[in-house]
Amino acid sequence: MRAVTVRPSAGQSLEVSEVPDPVPGAGELLVDGISVGVCGTDREIVAGGLGRAPRGEDRLIIGHESLGRVRQAPAGSGFAAGDLVVGVVRRPDPEPCGACARGEFDMCRNGRYTERGIRERHGYASRFWTVESDYAVRLDPSLERVGVLLEPATVLAKAWEQVERIGARSWFAPERVLVTGAGPIGLLAALLGRQRGLDVHVLDRVTSGPKPGLVAGLGATYHSGSIDDVAAALRPDVVIEATGAGDVVLGAMRGTASYGIVCLIGVAPEARRLPVAVGALNNELVRGNVAVVGSVNANPRHYRAGAEALRRAEPAWLERMITRRVPLRDAADAFTARDGDIKVVIDLD
Repeated sequence: MRAVTVRPSAGQSLEVSEVPDPVPGAGELLVDGISVGVCGTDREIVAGGLGRAPRGEDRLIIGHESLGRVRQAPAGSGFAAGDLVVGVVRRPDPEPCGACARGEFDMCRNGRYTERGIRERHGYASRFWTVESDYAVRLDPSLERVGVLLEPATVLAKAWEQVERIGARSWFAPERVLVTGAGPIGLLAALLGRQRGLDVHVLDRVTSGPKPGLVAGLGATYHSGSIDDVAAALRPDVVIEATGAGDVVLGAMRGTASYGIVCLIGVAPEARRLPVAVGALNNELVRGNVAVVGSVNANPRHYRAGAEALRRAEPAWLERMITRRVPLRDAADAFTARDGDIKVVIDLD
């Protein structure tokens, strides 16, 4: 079968390769791949800055944002041929830490987890793939064109869970949310905020292209000014920070309302030194009871929550998020940025 592979740590090694067909083990589904999404992590792997092949192999099948259709399912698995499914990315290590042992492997303490398409496990960018039934999530059949958005949606399902758990430390009735960044993660953060009935505002640098219209399509408000000006005007109760840019992160922490919560989900593309009045920032956070939390990855309950969020969303809006589809034979084109790209998808069938 054909698959998108790289030699980790070696830039310019991406190939559409012929690899052996997968053979499902006990309790595993055999799945026809439909599509995989491309994100910043994939681009970093292709550039040679991230990724590990399975032990004893020199190439890694990439792709962690999966979508497929079950071809074969074992009896008693709860799945049947024809089901639309997504595979969970992370697995706990064989000798799990306390968090992994309790099913919270997205909060792994020892760092010995593995990840499909990223770290020591082949991914989903292939014509067929297998997945343990416990690590597969069924999607509503209506999501065949857009279900590849589930994995990024799980990141936001977890982020919002973290916000709500922290808010529950006391009375919590947020009204206004600021999302920084209008890429796929930011747009999905806005979607989940609107589904909670909140007044959502999205900040991004661009003033044209599809982003402002996608934000407006949610009934949210788009901004393109500075983080300091926008935050000062809004005084948001919650900030979902999806850029990783240092000045935006600092502005988000400075600009929340009293008792605000800042959830950091963006990763900085490169280290950059910024002058920070640490004492003043500390005093603002302390005196305002402001909480700052980082959040990454997801576990199966977040996949289920993300699947429900996508089911409730307007399909046409989700379709507009996918701005470019690339056939498997031209997979390398998915890693060449183009103006107006939001979510790029590789179609596998």
